[in-house]
Amino acid sequence: MGTVYTFIGGLVTMGFAVGGFYFLKFWRRTKDGVFLSFGAAFLLLAFSAAIGAFFSKADNHAWSYLPRLIAFVLIITAIVSKNLASRARGE
Repeated sequence: MGTVYTFIGGLVTMGFAVGGFYFLKFWRRTKDGVFLSFGAAFLLLAFSAAIGAFFSKADNHAWSYLPRLIAFVLIITAIVSKNLASRARGE
């Protein structure tokens, strides 16, 4: 059963990494900070998923949740700052 979990963990890691690179591609085109934040957050989630998939004992420690926490804080900060900036412009 361990091989199946590793395989699925690899798929999740790949999905997060592909999403992160897409956001970074959009950031290069638009220079919008939301895309940069989302790209960085998804790459952090890919890193966290890789840690959980390939080092299954690491997922039992509190430090293994730190990349996820940072990723979600990045996403929330990007959304809030984008909404505050659009509200300040009067949109």
